[in-house]
Amino acid sequence: MRLYYSPKSGHSHRVRLFLSLIGAPFDLIEVDLAARQHKSAGFLKMNAFGQVPVLEDDGVAIADSNAILVYLARKFGRTDWYPDDAPGAARVQRWLSVAAGQLAQGPASARLATLFGAKIDADAAIARAHALLALMDTELAPSGWLAADRPTIADIALYSYIARAPEGNVALDDYPHVRAWLGWIEALPGFVPFAIHPVGLYAPGAPLAKLATG
Repeated sequence: MRLYYSPKSGHSHRVRLFLSLIGAPFDLIEVDLAARQHKSAGFLKMNAFGQVPVLEDDGVAIADSNAILVYLARKFGRTDWYPDDAPGAARVQRWLSVAAGQLAQGPASARLATLFGAKIDADAAIARAHALLALMDTELAPSGWLAADRPTIADIALYSYIARAPEGNVALDDYPHVRAWLGWIEALPGFVPFAIHPVGLYAPGAPLAKLATG
């Protein structure tokens, strides 16, 4: 398997993280977004939307990070990560939809403004991020995980952009259950960290600047 990714992309990181957690062998191929490799003819044959990540497996190209998580869980029979009973699968799907919706429109969008200079309403994105974090903090309280009494691909789908929400000026201080959840994911065997960039609350002189520089 080959994973086409960008190290700055949370969508890419969630797939790379899951591959590592399940111990699946793969080659990592970086796509130069600045050089617009993701818009090249060759890449567009794999993903017509011109977005990373893309997983290539035995001649089949799978695009969309959440779809890739489902593909990998099914390919390797990992019902521990993606339940095959109807209620369990539905609980996971609920959070995959959140990852594609509220997460993308909140923490991920706020980060786009600081890291990539995207022309978006950053204040609105930050407000949406805090609304999501407040809801997650409540949902995480009973079991510590989003969709089951153990980690599932639902947790992996949300981890990367929540962990780096401070890059978009979204503080995590008021969400103890979210912070604990981040720590539990980071303690899983095979965990791969998502790089911290010196923007937002990690920018020089900002409250978390030391974390960005190690």
